[in-house]
Amino acid sequence: MATDKAIRLVAYFEAAKALLVLAAGTGLLSLVNKDVYAFAAMLIEHAHLDPASKYPQIFLDAAAKVGNSRLLMLAAGALLYSLFHLVEAYGLYYERTWAELLAAISAAIYVPFEIAGLIHKPTLHAAVLLVVNLAVVALLVRALLRRRSAKSTAS
Repeated sequence: MATDKAIRLVAYFEAAKALLVLAAGTGLLSLVNKDVYAFAAMLIEHAHLDPASKYPQIFLDAAAKVGNSRLLMLAAGALLYSLFHLVEAYGLYYERTWAELLAAISAAIYVPFEIAGLIHKPTLHAAVLLVVNLAVVALLVRALLRRRSAKSTAS
């Protein structure tokens, strides 16, 4: 069924997000006991950005304030986020009701923020993001309703 394939696609996307965040968290761990400011300056230089301009300067100021405890806390947060989304992806892939409900709720949480962002600063990117997120929520709610209907007719 097309709905099942779409839910599997959502599962793959969730797993990809989890693996990307896990890689970022691992990268943060590699900065423990290192000069984070020097690393940030090297990134800015590598990107051929002017370190005196607004956003690179904000990045450098933030890097100057990062210590090992904050890096470890961010890496732990990345690990928890990754575990949550990997479990969610597993459940979606294997068509578990709990995962569909969890995914619908976790996707729906972002909708008000996306609407507010679209109102505050309308962009094509924000509009596409909102539409895709609403489509995912609708897909998952539809799957849950279909499952519920099938269960009630079987009883």
